[in-house]
Amino acid sequence: MADRPPLPPFTLETALQKVQAAEDAWNTRDPERVSLAYSEDSVWRNRDQFVTGREAIVEFLTRKWERELDYALRKSLWTFAGNRIAVRFQYESRDAQGRWWRSYGNENWEFDEHGLMVRREASINDLAIEESERRIFGARPESERGVDIPLR
Repeated sequence: MADRPPLPPFTLETALQKVQAAEDAWNTRDPERVSLAYSEDSVWRNRDQFVTGREAIVEFLTRKWERELDYALRKSLWTFAGNRIAVRFQYESRDAQGRWWRSYGNENWEFDEHGLMVRREASINDLAIEESERRIFGARPESERGVDIPLR
């Protein structure tokens, strides 16, 4: 099994790197690419859905990004210890009817010794927004790396 650095135990620097790598991958909206950060038997709770295994993760993300169009995400490190990281995040997307949404959430991550995520717990709330209220446009520009996201 190949390692996926950075590896636990995390430092502030490596936890920030892991969070940015996750944000970058999710912003590709490529389920196969994103799934490679997770162990073969990774367990997720995403809202009210439970997903187990890399294949199920790909299926879940494929459905997600068919529904959540123009998806753009920002993640921020909340805290870390040992092999665990907690993040808060926001993403914006529109639905097939053209309505825009901002979704706020928190995730708890647990990693194995190879740097693969074995557990992901996500709690997410959605807020309808007007297109004019959008503030997340595509992947994070280089100038905004390491900058926290406002809550409102």
